[in-house]
Amino acid sequence: MFRRIFAAAILIGTVISANAQQDTVVKRERPLFGTQDTVLRKRSFFPLPVLGYSQEKGLEIGAAMLYSFYTDNKNPHPLTRNSTINLIPSITTENQYKIDLKTNIWTRANLWHFKSNFRYHDFPMYFYGLGDTTHASDKSLLNNTRYKFQVEAERRLSGNFYVGATALYQNDTYSSEDHKGIYETMPLIGKTGGHVTFVGLTGIFDNRDNQNYTRKGTWLKLNVSFAPKFLSSEELTRIEAQGTQFFSFGRKSTIGFNGYFNTIQGSQIPFYQLSEMGNDMIMRGYYTGRYRDQNYLALQTEYRYLIDPKIRIKIWFVDLHPKFALAAFAGTGTVYKNKDFHFDGFKPSYGGGIRWFYDESSKLTIRIDYAVGEKRPGESRQSGFYLSLAEAF
Repeated sequence: MFRRIFAAAILIGTVISANAQQDTVVKRERPLFGTQDTVLRKRSFFPLPVLGYSQEKGLEIGAAMLYSFYTDNKNPHPLTRNSTINLIPSITTENQYKIDLKTNIWTRANLWHFKSNFRYHDFPMYFYGLGDTTHASDKSLLNNTRYKFQVEAERRLSGNFYVGATALYQNDTYSSEDHKGIYETMPLIGKTGGHVTFVGLTGIFDNRDNQNYTRKGTWLKLNVSFAPKFLSSEELTRIEAQGTQFFSFGRKSTIGFNGYFNTIQGSQIPFYQLSEMGNDMIMRGYYTGRYRDQNYLALQTEYRYLIDPKIRIKIWFVDLHPKFALAAFAGTGTVYKNKDFHFDGFKPSYGGGIRWFYDESSKLTIRIDYAVGEKRPGESRQSGFYLSLAEAF
């Protein structure tokens, strides 16, 4: 299992938050702490160094960089959400590469919402088999090269309702790294890779008070996508449904609920297109893809408590009044074949973490979480440590 090593002292000493440039002053909702009626809207840039090591990858060196800004500075609207550009490149001593570029753009008054994701990686991954009862002893180490490009565009029709369109292209190649485990003998569809092009439609309801650190409101999303045969290795249909609901209690306490459902349908489904359980957003504590199948259902809840120590840290050009939040979360999820849903397939996910608000005006956070999952017979309990920019949901 890949182990990431993060040093807090190095993080504090090397991270630079260049958010001192004031763009606009607007009247809007009260800030996270305090009772002011006006909020300073700032551009901010935050690089987060990443250091990791594993036997199969060697030493991994990279960074997670997030740039936050507003698109309507010349004519600001009090409800306009901040836009972000997120770049995550990394390289290993074994000549493996990974780059992930994401954009999340809101126009004035949130009339239009655009998202994109470009990803390239030449990185090994573990394959454990299919279904919800895979074994660690069966895992195979695979070489995987992936090109992925995804775009989404949504327009607000009225009130809090949005409709839009999506497009995704993905190209994968796979080969066995160590010729061990279940991959060599398992009859998989798309065993050496393939490509897919999904086009779809999206409907969204969104009345959250803030999209970064939500304290109240609802967000619901339904996407239906189709991959035609002439643009893909196989003809596929995908349905994805997500939802969140937040409630606040006083100025400091927030509880959120999150649900996720994904299904992939087709007569021939490549193994790498099957729904994968586990990441730093939902079902934390599980290796991504440890369990995979046609359908994936997961639910989680998270409690967050704000902390303002009312201290000032001033070192050279750094002048901070740090604010934090503590979090505790729990969830459950399962993967299953069509017509094979069963409640005993649900697996636990629970843990806790801390958030640091490095940009209070936009409620942008660094998130550190530790989560644990199930313990299968003869195996260590599954777990995960996560250092991420932005909330899980």
